[in-house]
Amino acid sequence: MAKILIPTALRQFTEQSDTVDVSGATVSDALNALTARYPDIKKNLFNDQGKLRSFVNVYVNDEDIRYLDKGDTKLHGSETISIVPSIAGGATAVEEQAQALTNDEIARFSRHLILPEVGMQGQTKLKHAKVAMIGAGGLGAPLGLYLAAAGVGRIGLVDFDVVDVSNLQRQVIHGTSDIGRKKLDSAADRMTDINPNIRIDKFDAGLTSENALEILRDYDIVVDGTDNFPTRYLVNDACVILKKPNVYGSIFRFEGQATVFAYEDGPCYRCLYPEPPPPGLVPSCAEGGVLGILPGVIGVIQATEAVKIILGIGDTLKGRLLLYDALGMKFRELKLRRDKECPVCGDHPTVTKLIDYQQFCGIKPMTQQAPATTGVIDALELKQKIDRGDKFVLLDVREPHEYQIARVPGSILIPLGDLPKRLNELDKDADIVAQCKSGGRSQKAVDLLKQNGFQHVRNMTGGITAWSDKVDPSVPKY
Repeated sequence: MAKILIPTALRQFTEQSDTVDVSGATVSDALNALTARYPDIKKNLFNDQGKLRSFVNVYVNDEDIRYLDKGDTKLHGSETISIVPSIAGGATAVEEQAQALTNDEIARFSRHLILPEVGMQGQTKLKHAKVAMIGAGGLGAPLGLYLAAAGVGRIGLVDFDVVDVSNLQRQVIHGTSDIGRKKLDSAADRMTDINPNIRIDKFDAGLTSENALEILRDYDIVVDGTDNFPTRYLVNDACVILKKPNVYGSIFRFEGQATVFAYEDGPCYRCLYPEPPPPGLVPSCAEGGVLGILPGVIGVIQATEAVKIILGIGDTLKGRLLLYDALGMKFRELKLRRDKECPVCGDHPTVTKLIDYQQFCGIKPMTQQAPATTGVIDALELKQKIDRGDKFVLLDVREPHEYQIARVPGSILIPLGDLPKRLNELDKDADIVAQCKSGGRSQKAVDLLKQNGFQHVRNMTGGITAWSDKVDPSVPKY
């Protein structure tokens, strides 16, 4: 039998069934079987002459029948037939009101209210829902915009950062006039402009083991818009302990992930990733870059999942990891299962309180991270070294496309990934200063060179960003 997928707009004619199994040798046979079972749907699919309406497209698997044999397209019994009508975006007037919503709210959310799956009851649920948003950056931007617009009544914002010009490529909740402002204030202003009825709780702090349970305790759902592993594990563990759904999203370059953790009997983040990668192995968006549109896609998926959980409708991503590839414009889905041996959500948990997540992720305290005086050189010292005419090698270990954006005069480029096989290009007795964007990759280069017998190697702290800040502002920052 073939399977016909019924779009939301037509389910009122199929007793709310989203899938109907039918028999037929051709697409026309299958559609006739559908209309025979549900006669009221016929006028939405066919005109008075019995021809398929021009605003209704039909696909067999993923092929448009207009480019196959149209209604005569053969079926072999296991095909999926998709009915894809055009959606005009219009709506009829709302006839009912309820004391739970004001007249202004009824007008504002009218397109929700006429959805049977939402209606007055659902919109009231949204009004009384409490959602905690961790981060007001790339993912937090679309989350804040759409949760506010959807009518979520109370949102807790957790962020301690300020708006930088480099944020504006993707963090669309902020604008040029917000540069230098706290992201909390900028995001709250925009969200309140979208929905004046919203209550926003501002937490001007980083989420820590000391404050996480207290901050998150009062909210129904936690939406994770973080960009680092310690906070991600912290959010996960706090959600499991508090029994709060954790709507997860992550982005990097052109790819994103989304799912729902710690919901009902579903898995948590540690079931997927029991341990974090070693520090520095996975570059941040600041180092690796990110397509500005990508967080919009993933953030909107997160917002959708949060709204579905509040309304109690649809199938959430619980137990499913959604993978998005922007370059290929493809979505893939992987199954997730709760690990019975998980130390947090397993049958016999060993982590029952929040821990030191910096230590768990292998990140040393700042006092231990960098040598005080040896092995490093700052931007001003490097400038003095250049001005004196010292003989040395300034080794830039960034990627070629970064080198095109900005460079320190006189530097040579050997990307960090190429360095192991190009060591022979460097003199082991030379005075070498390694440099990258902010100092992380160049420290790895210093370690690698020292391991291979290079004696006179130092890391330029702060990288080319510090050079722009302290020495030459004409060098662009990115």
